[in-house]
Amino acid sequence: MNFGTKRGKGAPRIGLAAGIALALAAPGTASAAEVDGPAVFWKWSTWTTSSAFTAGVEYMAEQLAEKTDGKFQLRIFYSEQLAKARENLDGLKNNAFEGAMFCNFYNPGRTPAYTVFSLPFIDLAGFDVSYHARNGLAQHPVLLEELAAWNAMPYASVNAPMYEFMGVGEAPTTLEGWEGLRLRAGGGIGEAMEILGARRQTVPASEAYTLMQRGGVDGVALPFTYAFETYQIAELGDWFTSNLGAGTSECPMVINKTAYEALPPQYQELLMSLREGASRAIYEQYQTADDRLLPEFRDAMQEIVYDDATLAEFQRVAGQPVWDAWVEANKDKFDAQGVLDELQALIAEAKAGQ
Repeated sequence: MNFGTKRGKGAPRIGLAAGIALALAAPGTASAAEVDGPAVFWKWSTWTTSSAFTAGVEYMAEQLAEKTDGKFQLRIFYSEQLAKARENLDGLKNNAFEGAMFCNFYNPGRTPAYTVFSLPFIDLAGFDVSYHARNGLAQHPVLLEELAAWNAMPYASVNAPMYEFMGVGEAPTTLEGWEGLRLRAGGGIGEAMEILGARRQTVPASEAYTLMQRGGVDGVALPFTYAFETYQIAELGDWFTSNLGAGTSECPMVINKTAYEALPPQYQELLMSLREGASRAIYEQYQTADDRLLPEFRDAMQEIVYDDATLAEFQRVAGQPVWDAWVEANKDKFDAQGVLDELQALIAEAKAGQ
């Protein structure tokens, strides 16, 4: 795709699920089911088209069908067919579907503990660190209780890459360059940029293209690199950051508790055995996207690479204050400092094991 040519919003790409199925299917698949059981049909709600973000649930759907000889069918409904991005938790609570993704900063008041993942400059780069820390913290009693209120339980993280910015107009090559910019940036990342003098908007990623196209924002923060293609921001951008590592988000795959508990034990066991494979399928797609897209971005746009001193200043000026404010704002709702400390401990534990 030539991002040097700005063009109108095109039709969404399709077919990733089929590609993953071909890549992951074992040769000579036996006709007999590895796991026997009754016929089950699950619906899964997501707001994107088929992309790296959905590679995990696509892997799940393929493996469930293959290992049960088609008896456990999981159908993915893309592009908000079943629910708006902000309404997936409502759909799980109302038993409208059996699985979904949700983003922690779309409804921060509903799952405030989950917003710890969106604090700026939390280092969740790399598969091993991300998988260990995200899925480990998801088992914390506070986070389990938050999801349970929506009849949901954690399945696996999508391991969102660290966020970068892509935008139009003059490139913000210094901290001062962010002052006055209008940014689509959710959670703590948006709060950090406000400290630098930017104005933020929190809208679903699916709305970011139209917002930028119409001049509503100067820059958009998304998981780097795949999401800038998925949401077509790369068709509009003049510049991008590549090493800011402003933070990330948590948009996990979650399951309807009622539906899970109704499954026979062998299906529950099968479903849970696929978690790491699902997360790895996503991460591999992220890496493939990086290899393909980063050279294209560099050819079409100005790349902003900050030096170490500037990055340290970003964290000092715009990072730590947001951490402190998050703990203060949530300390009466749950043990906010304890949740943040546990996340940091899990990150350190994963790094030590590398």
